[in-house]
Amino acid sequence: MTGSMFLSLLIPFAGTALGSACVFFLKDRIQPMMQKALLGFASGVMVAASVWSLLIPAMEMSEPMGKLAFVPAAVGILAGTLFLLVLDRVVPHLHMGSDEPEGISQAWKKTTMLVLAVTLHNIPEGMAVGVVFAGVAEGSAQMSMAGAMALAIGIAIQNFPEGAIISMPLKSEGMSRGKAFLYGTLSGAVEPVGAFVTVLLAPYMKPILPYCLAMAAGAMLYVVVEELIPETAEGEHSNIGTIGFTAGFILMMILDVALG
Repeated sequence: MTGSMFLSLLIPFAGTALGSACVFFLKDRIQPMMQKALLGFASGVMVAASVWSLLIPAMEMSEPMGKLAFVPAAVGILAGTLFLLVLDRVVPHLHMGSDEPEGISQAWKKTTMLVLAVTLHNIPEGMAVGVVFAGVAEGSAQMSMAGAMALAIGIAIQNFPEGAIISMPLKSEGMSRGKAFLYGTLSGAVEPVGAFVTVLLAPYMKPILPYCLAMAAGAMLYVVVEELIPETAEGEHSNIGTIGFTAGFILMMILDVALG
């Protein structure tokens, strides 16, 4: 792993840390309409990244399979969905605005389970960045360093509001600014760890790389459909989440096509 690749894997984590730092500059919790816009934006980025950075390359790699080139993508999406579904059922976590914990019952603090909920969201993003850079490391014709950087930057951009969305409510519940920042930042730590491990396993992944790309896409789509989009529809009806989704989708599409 080169030094530039090592630093690139930290880009999404930097986005979470910068977003969490909003706790030092903003006084109150994020307004509901703004939160919906940010969640919609994050959803748009993740869907566009799933299509352009993961599923399309996976199917291009599978072209020798002819009419069955869709198989790795379909199997991977299913695997990624099942993976997140199991984690959602097993890991104790609590979503913002809810008083009912999910996963295996544990007598953990509310703040701990709130952070775990965001951590679950970040797992597929770490998988996505790691598997794309793994493709670059193995010299895949469908993967380029510029394209991998575009994905890392896009994930970092959508991680910024996610960092703020977790740290600001923690401060509002009485936690110190420093501790809220730390918890928000730690929620994104799973991304570089997962990405590093994936890149280190790159020599063994080449035969199944299309499946891995699609699995990361399936995991991200699960998060969008299961958590992010429903949260944009909570409370008073508004189209702001849809507008945010469109903006995020277009931005990630531009990054991938222009830089990839």
